[in-house]
Amino acid sequence: MKKLRISIFFLFLTNIGLCQTIVKGKVVRIADGDTITLLDENKKQVKIRLYGIDCPEKRQDFGSVAKQFTASKCFNKFIKAEIKYTDRYGRKVGSVILPNGKSLNKELLKAGLAWHYVKFDTSAEFSMIEKKARLKRKGLWSMENPIAPWVFRKRA
Repeated sequence: MKKLRISIFFLFLTNIGLCQTIVKGKVVRIADGDTITLLDENKKQVKIRLYGIDCPEKRQDFGSVAKQFTASKCFNKFIKAEIKYTDRYGRKVGSVILPNGKSLNKELLKAGLAWHYVKFDTSAEFSMIEKKARLKRKGLWSMENPIAPWVFRKRA
């Protein structure tokens, strides 16, 4: 009996990271570069914050560029979101998969329109994508000293 409990416990632990909710729907609003709203299959609006990245704020350099980039990739299109959790503001936080199968989160990093948000994600992949964009001086990395959004928010 003890072995059975231990086996169930380890099965539970290995599945924790695999439990994600999938939400599908049409994007009906772009709040900013890293926050969208979709109308799901039940006609319910779901606000989604992109996981692992942080785009410039609206009043910040490249904030409107990031918002426009996100809009061009997904506004009025059907997407899939792999939700990791719900944040303290009630937003679903996850990865957005575009109609072409690409990750919106990664596309923003590649374009130099987002920081890898290491406070919430430590993936080597996101770090490498950001590093490549920095080296190519893409997007906000073309600026002399770009200010991270979390620093900008504290100053405001």
